[in-house]
Amino acid sequence: MPEKPFFRQILEASTAGLNLVISTVIGLAMGIGLDYAMDKWVGVHTAPWLTIIFLIFGIISGFRDLFRMAKKSDNDSRKKDL
Repeated sequence: MPEKPFFRQILEASTAGLNLVISTVIGLAMGIGLDYAMDKWVGVHTAPWLTIIFLIFGIISGFRDLFRMAKKSDNDSRKKDL
């Protein structure tokens, strides 16, 4: 099996970092949006709890994706060694 080009390896490594940041920001934005919606439309003041909860969900999602990419990379390198 041919080895991946250097540019492709750098691209995959940078994608892992971007996914971690993007999922965290999306979780934060969802939490802020839900806090705002609950306060304005339902009349229940939930701030900052939904923001904190969805921020944690975003961080967990980012690390989960990071571990998946690391596992895939490890499996690919093991197949290459065989």
